[in-house]
Amino acid sequence: AQGLNISFGFLSDPAGYDIYQRPIEYDSQSSHLRAAVVGILNTLIVAFLACITATIFGVIAGVLRLSSNWVVRKLMSFYVENFRNIPVLIWILIIFSVMTVSMPAPRAFRGDNATSSMLFDSFAFTNRGVYSPAPVIDGVLGWMVIAVFIASVVGIFVYRKYATKKLYDTGQLLPTFWPSVAMFFVPTILVYFILGRPITLDYPSLQGFNFLGGLHLRGSLIALWFALAIYTGAFIAENVRAGIQAISKGQTEAAASLGLRPGRIMNLVILPQALRVIIPPLISQYLNITKNSSLAIAVGYMDVTSTLGGIT
Repeated sequence: AQGLNISFGFLSDPAGYDIYQRPIEYDSQSSHLRAAVVGILNTLIVAFLACITATIFGVIAGVLRLSSNWVVRKLMSFYVENFRNIPVLIWILIIFSVMTVSMPAPRAFRGDNATSSMLFDSFAFTNRGVYSPAPVIDGVLGWMVIAVFIASVVGIFVYRKYATKKLYDTGQLLPTFWPSVAMFFVPTILVYFILGRPITLDYPSLQGFNFLGGLHLRGSLIALWFALAIYTGAFIAENVRAGIQAISKGQTEAAASLGLRPGRIMNLVILPQALRVIIPPLISQYLNITKNSSLAIAVGYMDVTSTLGGIT
């Protein structure tokens, strides 16, 4: 009605801006649509990494907050109370500043006068980020190895579920640890060598003033990832603690009367029942991580907010 030319045609125009952390091929002459896809993938990557890491931090801290050891309990309380009450943007800037100021420049790895060295000749920690080997998949055979690995992981879950059912039905306790380890490694390694090692590693090497090759995790990604993880992990720790305390103390006493060790009681009796209390707020924390990833613009990490919601 106002005579405005409103369409999505601009998505096919050249974006005209660079994205330095890109999981797929992209340059400044790529379309706005491709830039948006790169931003969405960057958001999903950092959200996934932060969700996994925050869950690990939160579960460990939540369980240890209820430890009988006074020192451990107070250390976890210090972590929860301090990290939870400092804005996540501050943690992002702190970690990013530490990485850019304290880490050596790439030139520090050069020549006989090098002041820094690569870890295992494969990993370089610099003020521009972390360089590590990147997997190179050689066609269909490489994907076959990956498919075997995924099938092995699925097989582990199926076997452990069968062992649990066998225990409940007959009382027979089947070994689970060593069979799981064997299923995790043996099939994939055998197929890998039988098919002629179709997956290799591309190692980073110092060329000129920077490293080339390998996988480059920029400081902005690492800062955003760990800041979201340690910040949200403190909230998850409280969710875990509340879930454990929601379980009747009689459950612990009954399990102990059967001779179960404290670690077994926590893993087999308390945590499974506590999950019904833990999971709903845990999902909310995952959503918070994804939402807070929009703070990436503070350290120059181009996520969906910076690309599709910003420049594009």
